[in-house]
Amino acid sequence: MSLHPQLHAITERIVRRSAASRAAYLAGIDAALRDGPFRSRLSCGNLAHGFAACGGTDKGRLRGGVTPNLGIITSYNDMLSAHQPFETYPEQIREIAREWGATAQVAGGVPAMCDGVTQGRGGMELSLFSRDVIAQSTAIGLSHDMFDAAIYLGVCDKIVPGLLIGALAFGHLPSVFVPAGPMTPGIPNKQKAEVRERYAAGEATREELLEAEAASYHGAGTCTFYGTANSNQVLLEAMGVQLPGASFVNPEQTLRGALTREATVRALEMTALGDDYRPIGRIIDERAIINAIVALMATGGSTNHTIHWIAVARAAGIVVTWDDMDQLSQLIPLLTRVYPNGEADVNRFAAAGGPAFVFGELIRAGLMHGDIVTVARGGMADYAREPRLQDGQVVWVDGIIRSADEDVARGVDNPFESQGGLRLLRGNLGRSLIKLSAVKPQYRSIEAPAVVVDAPQVLNKLHAAGLLPQDFVAVVRYQGPRANGMPELHSLAPLLGLLQNQGRRVALVTDGRLSGASGKIPAAIHMTPEAARGGPLGKLREGDIIRLDGEAGTLEVLVDEAEWAARTHAPNTAPAANDLGRNLFAVNRLVVGPADQGAISISCGPAAADGSAWDYDAEYELGHDAAAADAPHEAKDA
Repeated sequence: MSLHPQLHAITERIVRRSAASRAAYLAGIDAALRDGPFRSRLSCGNLAHGFAACGGTDKGRLRGGVTPNLGIITSYNDMLSAHQPFETYPEQIREIAREWGATAQVAGGVPAMCDGVTQGRGGMELSLFSRDVIAQSTAIGLSHDMFDAAIYLGVCDKIVPGLLIGALAFGHLPSVFVPAGPMTPGIPNKQKAEVRERYAAGEATREELLEAEAASYHGAGTCTFYGTANSNQVLLEAMGVQLPGASFVNPEQTLRGALTREATVRALEMTALGDDYRPIGRIIDERAIINAIVALMATGGSTNHTIHWIAVARAAGIVVTWDDMDQLSQLIPLLTRVYPNGEADVNRFAAAGGPAFVFGELIRAGLMHGDIVTVARGGMADYAREPRLQDGQVVWVDGIIRSADEDVARGVDNPFESQGGLRLLRGNLGRSLIKLSAVKPQYRSIEAPAVVVDAPQVLNKLHAAGLLPQDFVAVVRYQGPRANGMPELHSLAPLLGLLQNQGRRVALVTDGRLSGASGKIPAAIHMTPEAARGGPLGKLREGDIIRLDGEAGTLEVLVDEAEWAARTHAPNTAPAANDLGRNLFAVNRLVVGPADQGAISISCGPAAADGSAWDYDAEYELGHDAAAADAPHEAKDA
């Protein structure tokens, strides 16, 4: 099937816009390449340090310098369910490498924090910045120049984007991402949400709430709702850097271990020592980034990726904007209903056909690039196939062409909605995003007075005191990256969901994040410019009428223009946070970019000719409508 003309046009626009920075990035990859294994360039002292702790067989192979050596970057810790299974992966990978006459070493570990544990806590102010720390930690692990390919063990929210950014800094290395899979189903997500809302209303005890949460998050593996962690896995497959069908195989299944074996073999086959060299920096091109965004829209995935994938793209020298994402969302139909966009969990999504079914539908409709190079031998076509075990080996079979459960997954000819899950909102308050796929149509617009707070806890106190209006728009400001690291505000979801259930009209407007599990209330999130940068949210006052229309893509305050222009910005009244390591990230808060540019606090992407960070703002004036801003580029090309 030929590519849809609108998808082709968006792709070409991004290619033109990114031409200079992408060329600089690829030149950096070429400059990093040399004949033979990279460790052969090390001095004898360097090399001896690198293999000193190895056993005899591995040491001999590393001394010889003619066999591949895999670097393993792991996010293992045993507190977090998604990462606990990784404890045994390095030894499995080492054994597989030895069987193939190669070696593997743990190059380094990266931190892995869980937003589910830190929701509503001070630790959430470190969450977004942990992505950039993970990228830096990945680079440190790979800096020893001992490796011919890399395997990345990571699953959750900031971990995968951070690993990707770090991997792209070493874009000359072939790379394979290896997941651990989701936990098996617990209690239905709808039942869990009902208990949360009853607790917010004072109708359930803490013991009841804890029992519901424990029954939902009950074992090893990723949480089963379709939040940021599970969206990560689908996007990795859409870009072709994770094996087809690897995302939603549970940790205890035999197939899980077999897929890890196959991933290790592919990493060994793709090194520059063989004849199938596939560096990650060339696999992840403009088409791969677009495939990831298309998959995000078609599945109603996490809002966090409107930030993360802009940063990932930059790391590959590619400039993507919210305007691109908005236009893709209006083109791509919504093909899945997985919690919080429905009642099913990811296990049920996998049973209904999973990513293979969705990708097959999109490719056949010309709504996904089917011609990209991937870590799979057969390219993107393999991602419309499903893995099976046959005589102990992984084989891929054709995915289903008709959904096994149309309450969960549907084809392009019968989508849940004609457009994807996200919309860009514009107006006199700035630019923000809304996850429409999780909001019922009757709640997608609202006009109501603002309740303005500078800390989410204040809203709960106002509710407890009975001081909230019948209908209102909760404005929670000074929650952006510069203010406090842009924490998720998911702790507000039970309260606002409860009020909506009572027949009240409510919405949220914030320069913070909501969650990968953004729920059923209309929420304008990631507002930029943020209040701490002098954004319009700082001028809002209690009782101002706000109009939010998700379908039309507008968000504005209905205040006389002269009065609005005369207003000054209110100071941040949020109480000082307990430190909890927050002081260590003061520099990150100072230098971080805005949300619509990836909220990046590190140099990310190719270096300029003088060795400094690439100036994307000079190459492309971000923050404006993509079509209008690209007009000069198009004229120059003509």
